[in-house]
Amino acid sequence: VQLQASGGGLVQPGGSLRLSCAASGRAFDNSASGWFRQAPGKEREFVATINWRGVSTTYADSVRGRFTISRDGAKKTMYLQMNSLKPEDTAVYYCAVRTNRYSGSSDPTDYDNWGQGTQVTVSS
Repeated sequence: VQLQASGGGLVQPGGSLRLSCAASGRAFDNSASGWFRQAPGKEREFVATINWRGVSTTYADSVRGRFTISRDGAKKTMYLQMNSLKPEDTAVYYCAVRTNRYSGSSDPTDYDNWGQGTQVTVSS
């Protein structure tokens, strides 16, 4: 599975962005996926994950209630809708897939395919 993330940019605090991650390859259909982020000088951290059918989701405490992860199997694309953005959400956001694994995970070592990252900057 190859992943291409897009949708990042500069947004003011309180604003919204929607990240997309387009996948190639049939394995996406049977794979759980997730979003992670990495701020300068910090380790990569979990943001959200979704199972292969798109019916089970888990969020980091820091984003729960503000971010929504989803996937469209027909388009082979996953999304991260980010609302009420805060300056501390500033980071490079990465999408990832657990190839042929049905359950999502918050552990980045459980993922074997990663997108290239898209920068999100929240600033006034």
